Amino acid sequence: MGRYIGPACRLCRREGVKLFLKGDRCFTPKCAVEKRAYAPGQHGQARKKVSPYALRLREKQKLRKIYGILETQFSNYMGKAERMKGMTGENLLGLLERRLDNVIFRIGLASSRNQARQLVLHGHFLVNSKKVNVPSFIVRPGDKVQIHDSSRSKVLIKSNLESAQSKNIPSWIQMDVSTGAAQVMAFPKREEIDVSVRENLVVEFYSR
Repeated sequence: MGRYIGPACRLCRREGVKLFLKGDRCFTPKCAVEKRAYAPGQHGQARKKVSPYALRLREKQKLRKIYGILETQFSNYMGKAERMKGMTGENLLGLLERRLDNVIFRIGLASSRNQARQLVLHGHFLVNSKKVNVPSFIVRPGDKVQIHDSSRSKVLIKSNLESAQSKNIPSWIQMDVSTGAAQVMAFPKREEIDVSVRENLVVEFYSR
């Protein structure tokens, strides 16, 4: 199955929470979750009994949709997280957070992860002074992320850079808002990842 290209707000309504897929719109009264806080479709408002399997499935789907990852790729991340030391759920979140497109979103140079993915694909960013156009590139402590010199004049890049000054930058990233350059200082900890997902249920889903 290819990447979902339908209405993004439909995904939020299906999960019953804001996944912040539409950037600034998610913070306004126009947010679909606030206007229609029930699942889409003819039977969206019907009460449904949720089984333990369905509960774990929904948590997995929610996390996958937040980061915009396909099923096979997500499964690969899970396998890698299981082979790492420490708690599998936290390892999984740490890997997803260190994706280049997510880092661009976290430091405010994109209004959503989807926009960040497009900007990375178009080669607007450098990692350690080298152009990287792979959204799934995993950054490590010490890596420096910056805007490509030829992209600074882009209207969207300039606009995002101006708005980045009001963003809450995660503590594991240090950013110079005047230049748009950021450096990864450490691996992200669970308390530094503001994603409302019960990662233990995701691990249980793959352990069944």
